Amino acid sequence: MNYKRYKHMEISEIGMGCYALSGAYGHVDSRAYREVLEHACELGVNYFDTAQSYGKIAERTLGEVTKAFREEVCISTKIGMKDGIKPLLSYDHVVDACDRSLKTLGTDYIDFYLVHYADPSTPIQETVNALGDLKGDGKIVEYGLSHLSMENVQGYIDKGDPGIAMMELSAVARTSRDELLPIYVKNNIGSVAFSVTGRGILTGNYGKDSVFQKGDIRNMDPLFHRTRLESALRVVERLKELGRKYDKTPVQMAIRWVLSQPGVVTALTGPSKKEHLEENSGASGWSINKEDLRALDEFLGKEDEYLARKEPLVIKEIVTSPLQEDINQALSDLVYSLECAVTSKIATEKEILPVFYNLLELKKSGDISLSELTRMQSSIRKILL
Repeated sequence: MNYKRYKHMEISEIGMGCYALSGAYGHVDSRAYREVLEHACELGVNYFDTAQSYGKIAERTLGEVTKAFREEVCISTKIGMKDGIKPLLSYDHVVDACDRSLKTLGTDYIDFYLVHYADPSTPIQETVNALGDLKGDGKIVEYGLSHLSMENVQGYIDKGDPGIAMMELSAVARTSRDELLPIYVKNNIGSVAFSVTGRGILTGNYGKDSVFQKGDIRNMDPLFHRTRLESALRVVERLKELGRKYDKTPVQMAIRWVLSQPGVVTALTGPSKKEHLEENSGASGWSINKEDLRALDEFLGKEDEYLARKEPLVIKEIVTSPLQEDINQALSDLVYSLECAVTSKIATEKEILPVFYNLLELKKSGDISLSELTRMQSSIRKILL
């Protein structure tokens, strides 16, 4: 395992996340996942990420696994979600949530405490004040950012002193490389890339007919549907082709591409099996030559152009055509239209998030009807068209 020096420690190129323990990909055996976390330590991984919104089992499991060598690892956890849906970043909530995370993790300090999602109801300065006080009290070493728009990122940089930033970045999710990464590089803020395997699509193990278990977020993740899936599968084939030259798997090529980006400190993965973790770790310790990187970037640029042409048409089709009678498919289509509208600059996060949160609340309640989704489709259509 190779390491990069950042802030107060050497950080492993490959990091390990606990998102799967939240049930995001369906049922997971927490005992088996604990063994994966332990194996990560054996492989030299020393950056571990979790979040309060993943549920207590995620923070507790990570804390128990790393307790014996706490000072040798870097732990990040996140704040900003209340009841698992809407963000809350008031001063009192941030301080209280940090104390609860410290207790659940079984540690007296958190290396990186991250703002998970933006809270439009709380001024950024109030949140920064809380984070600054936590840092002053020694409860956190640094605070950072995650899942934030450029506007919010700039707000935290202007009003505070974020020590690290987390963003989705992969060969099939490239927006942050163009929009956020330059901001972090300019301000000397190290970046943690997450979902670097495209939630598994870049392993080459999934296709158009893949079926996921109930509760798996990939059932409504735009990356596994429509135009984005078509593009992702072409990217996988290109990575397979390039991997033959380096004797690497497509997912190893994908992770190495992420690590080649300036300012990226670690690539966060979260496999639930040891063999997948070992494969991911094989992306550390080597490099892609400049010519191959240039050619790969040129290819990915053409995929960006393809998506820019196609996605507005797909979005229009979704919001103007009758929804699928299958509730899950209808929900998936609406999520697709919302996320792609933001990345395509058809709408802003500020416009989209209230509708998105309403969809999540509806899904969580289990009380979803086609008529209700059709009503929401009408609301989305007014925003996007």
